[in-house]
Amino acid sequence: MSLKQESVNAESRKMAFKQETAHGMETSNLTFHPDAKGIEDQVVNLYPQVTFQEIEGFGGAITDAAAYVYSLMSEEQKRQLIQTYFSPSNMKYCLVRIHMDSCDFSTGIYEAMSDEADRELKSFSFARTEKYILPMLEAAQKAAGKPLKLMLSPWSPPAFMKTNGQRVAGGSLKEGMEGFWADYICRYILEFQKRGFAVQRISLQNEPKAVQTWDSCVYTAKQEKRFLRDFMYPALQSHGLSEVEIFIWDHNKERLFERASHLIDDTTKGMVAGAAFHWYSGDHFEALELTRQKYPDLKLIISESCIEYKKYAAGEEWENAERLSHEIIGDLNHGMCAFYDWNLLLDEEGGPNHVGNFCHAPFLYDRRQKSLLPQKIQRCFAHFSSHILPGAKGIGFSKYTDLLDVTAFQNPDGSIVAIILNRSSKEVPVTLRLEGALAQITALPRSISTGVIQQA
Repeated sequence: MSLKQESVNAESRKMAFKQETAHGMETSNLTFHPDAKGIEDQVVNLYPQVTFQEIEGFGGAITDAAAYVYSLMSEEQKRQLIQTYFSPSNMKYCLVRIHMDSCDFSTGIYEAMSDEADRELKSFSFARTEKYILPMLEAAQKAAGKPLKLMLSPWSPPAFMKTNGQRVAGGSLKEGMEGFWADYICRYILEFQKRGFAVQRISLQNEPKAVQTWDSCVYTAKQEKRFLRDFMYPALQSHGLSEVEIFIWDHNKERLFERASHLIDDTTKGMVAGAAFHWYSGDHFEALELTRQKYPDLKLIISESCIEYKKYAAGEEWENAERLSHEIIGDLNHGMCAFYDWNLLLDEEGGPNHVGNFCHAPFLYDRRQKSLLPQKIQRCFAHFSSHILPGAKGIGFSKYTDLLDVTAFQNPDGSIVAIILNRSSKEVPVTLRLEGALAQITALPRSISTGVIQQA
């Protein structure tokens, strides 16, 4: 449709506008009108004819800790939590990340088997995953009404496979254990598949640069590349799991470009589906952009982000929600195609965590009061997941001020979603301009706003 024709029919565009602040939510319905005066000031332009990456969806991690807390709740509280996240009429989560063996957000350290001589994995036990994680995952899939797509990530190989002889405090995979470890990962995938869950992807190692007091394992770029090329990829093929995607890095963004550059070459290019990243070292949106430009076919996903209480105060609830909303918008604008929050649920302390690494979550559960506590972060995440649907494509935009973070997407049904974050302490006027039509809004102080634009 030409610009002139669109201006004549501007009133046919309607926008449902929702705005969240620290104190509540406002909703309104707006009608676009023709840009008769050629307005230049205070404009945010939307360009649906310019498209970028396609969105796979949003989701979060069902950790042992989250699932344990879930087990403590009443049936009604469980229903509220799961419906909020996974119902098609609410947040529409369709992605789930699960750790293989224990991580810091587990009630204790565990592994599926510990017998070095058992190369056939006969002693492999899925019981620990079945105890807490599977009941929550089953409820989530039922609420979603369709198969959820799982991402599996290891925090550490079994202790006997590591150079330091323990799951914690870093260490590396022992030389000669690579094939054993690859088969072990495949066994995890197969166990989930046998129970009716679709494993879409794995990462090779969670945070391969970090030596942690909890479950961790260090890979240099050379080690990760060798494990990928010579062991993990061949193991997936031999176990009939060629459809499972492999993601590299799975660590903070500031080194994403370097790791991708080291791992991806003519010998590995067809083996790597994407790169996973975390947010804990800051924005580094440019690292995503550099990676996207060099590897345009590489999927970029944020596999973990949360508010760590050792860095940010638990009481800064709205400020923390703003921080993560800023993160999501920046990642979306630089190529992210899927978002995984960290723990979907924690207790009132931000745990359980077997080393005291407490964090925030969109839902907390007060064990003493037996009350489920939705957090402001949950409301902010809903602005993204409820409106940017699987199959949506990023579209071009321009904004007039750095007081605002902006992102925009077009859904498969043609609706356009514009999300605006105002972290400043003053009102910011905005004129949305779309194909010759205008709508005026005001971004309230300390607010996140979503406009869903549809042809009436």
